[in-house]
Amino acid sequence: MSLDKFTPAWVKRIGLVTVFGLFAAGIVFWGGFNWALEATNKESFCISCHEMEENVFREYQNTVHYTNRTGVRATCPDCHVPKEWGPKMIRKIQASNEVLHKVLGTIDTPEKFNAKRAQLAQNEWRRMKANDSQECRNCHRYDYMDYTEQGNRAAKQHPQAFTEGKTCIDCHKGIAHQLPAIDQHIGKQNDGAVAISHGEKPAEPAKEEEKPAAK
Repeated sequence: MSLDKFTPAWVKRIGLVTVFGLFAAGIVFWGGFNWALEATNKESFCISCHEMEENVFREYQNTVHYTNRTGVRATCPDCHVPKEWGPKMIRKIQASNEVLHKVLGTIDTPEKFNAKRAQLAQNEWRRMKANDSQECRNCHRYDYMDYTEQGNRAAKQHPQAFTEGKTCIDCHKGIAHQLPAIDQHIGKQNDGAVAISHGEKPAEPAKEEEKPAAK
């Protein structure tokens, strides 16, 4: 029985060999694309430039997300790259802007980085606020929490935040990197950037204790 009558016209025009060749090329392209995508989702890639390795990565190494009693580590892409395909591709396209600033040397020294720290932090907080802290919720979910296992403060704040429709980044700024000079009601001071405010008054720069004058 001939299969000729079941073969689509476009296959007849270009030939079976060409069809199989295109199919194989598609597999190779898709495999290569995914390999490259995953290669850029590794911590080693994130800190391959000194702008990251010498600044935010050093801060992150002093946090619970890097070293903890359970041995579970959240790496750079875990917190900054969504898992879902669509949001991941959007984030990759947005991140291509960082390549431009790498070439321009926008933050190639600690002094330049600290001068732009507040702007960079606000950009990231704004992004996470808009996507409901999507990356945080890859690991942390309200509906998975056992409040009886949490400290008194967390057990009180989490249900309230859930009721008010808050998202993780509303309260948990500065958990992996040093805070710029902002008012932050929850969280702890990170390397002395600012004195944390617990009321309505904005935070003021941390001051060193004055030494008594020598008599």
